[in-house]
Amino acid sequence: MTSSRTGVRIRFAHAPGFWVIAAAFLTTMAFSTIPTPLYAIYQQRDGFPTYVITVIFASYAVGVMASLYLAGHVSDWLGRRRVALLAVLAEALSAAIFLIWPAVPGLLIARFVCGVGVGVLTATATAHLSELRQIARPGEDPSRSALISSMVNLGGLAFGPLVGGLLAQYVDAPLQRPYEIFLVLLLLSAVGIALVPETVERLEERPAYRPQRVALPSAARPLFFASAIGAFAAFAIFGLFTSLAPTFLAGVLHHTSRLLAGVVTFAVFIAGAGSQVVFARMSRPRQLRLGLVAMSAGLVGVAVGGLLPNLWLFVVGGIVAGAGVGLVFRGAVATAAALADPSSRGEVLAALFLIAYAGLAIPVLAIGLGIALLPAQVALLIFSVLILVLVNAAVLRMLAAQEK
Repeated sequence: MTSSRTGVRIRFAHAPGFWVIAAAFLTTMAFSTIPTPLYAIYQQRDGFPTYVITVIFASYAVGVMASLYLAGHVSDWLGRRRVALLAVLAEALSAAIFLIWPAVPGLLIARFVCGVGVGVLTATATAHLSELRQIARPGEDPSRSALISSMVNLGGLAFGPLVGGLLAQYVDAPLQRPYEIFLVLLLLSAVGIALVPETVERLEERPAYRPQRVALPSAARPLFFASAIGAFAAFAIFGLFTSLAPTFLAGVLHHTSRLLAGVVTFAVFIAGAGSQVVFARMSRPRQLRLGLVAMSAGLVGVAVGGLLPNLWLFVVGGIVAGAGVGLVFRGAVATAAALADPSSRGEVLAALFLIAYAGLAIPVLAIGLGIALLPAQVALLIFSVLILVLVNAAVLRMLAAQEK
């Protein structure tokens, strides 16, 4: 740490600052998925139909997309630390709303605010981690930072449902205690972020505000959009397991354990994080090919597991698909980051995540509507087929673009 006697000015060095941002990013992403095993409790308490869960979940994705479009790139101008701090404070506000207003309108607002914070933080933290690591370890391969960032992102998404499931199963007040714990963690994260070094030099004259756009040369855009479509398809799988999988487990597969709901979602996400570590030394094209095979096989397993129905086939299919998602998602983030200049990295990553989070919302809303009109197994089958076609088209296009 550094300090000044003239005014209490304390800052972490860049190396520990990297891990402070990583921890805050992990905490925020875990908070964003902690309601996953709790939706069924809300539904049982209030008696609303299943499609309402998809609407509540979609309000989160809408918040993410709105903030990515309107503010995901402003850290390029205002500085990473300031924007990250505001994002984490928005998460703390969301936790407070969950506690104060637990009815459906409050859940919609809390999830929207949570999405706003996540959208701002995702691109900002990813860029901030890259820059902190570059300063702390200038000779290190930049892909190392991209790997850690992606693992933190997916790892946080994994631990949220696990923690939520454990608390829902074993503590009193399961609709209050998770938010109380994370409110404290988020406030501590905000303190940590305030002490991290800034990596963006703020301009004396800020550029005129404009919404998000993709600031890339025209020649690089096909590869960027191929990466974004791959991220869209990958996040659609995550959307299924963070919104409807617990309800599907309880209804179609007849397993009502809240802990099981959290463990299944945790396993899918941790497989995504773990695959990135296991295959880190593999070339990007080989990672993409392996990710494509795993996502395809996993989607088939999920669909068939739902049709039979068979719990283990459904769960194993989800884990295999999650491992594939990790590889495809990492490839998409690394490709987009490599295409961008340092001055526009936050903006380009925000654009990538904007399209990815559209994959989190649109397919989930569609399957929610499908469940309202069709048997759940049929809706799941249609979802799986559509995502299977989309991910194959996207990844094959990414591979073709990289081989040119």
